[in-house]
Amino acid sequence: QLQLVESGGGLVQPGGSLRLSCAASGFTLDYYTIGWFRQAPGKEREGVACISISDGITYYLDSVEGRFTISGDNAENTVYLQMNSLKPEDTAIYYCAADYTTVQAMCHVPRTDYWGQGTQVTVSS
Repeated sequence: QLQLVESGGGLVQPGGSLRLSCAASGFTLDYYTIGWFRQAPGKEREGVACISISDGITYYLDSVEGRFTISGDNAENTVYLQMNSLKPEDTAIYYCAADYTTVQAMCHVPRTDYWGQGTQVTVSS
């Protein structure tokens, strides 16, 4: 059974850093595209960063480009989202998802049924 489990969220001050993890079980990441998404209260879900594990192609939301880095570890079957220079507007529940698709399609129009349960990120002083 394919399962994704996020971890690493928490409360951090503006300018701080967090690293989120998305651990996969029941399948190997090798041929999937993995995406990180977020949803803040009252707002629509948005794709933050996506990575094609097989070739390392990545895509980032404009507002996180240069601050966030998505990476995959095949040995750990885990995808990470390193978030630096965090801002209050980054506050949201962050989810990871997996699908066979391009990074652009994954981040813009995710159609997959495979989602994690989410992890809360709060950026506040």
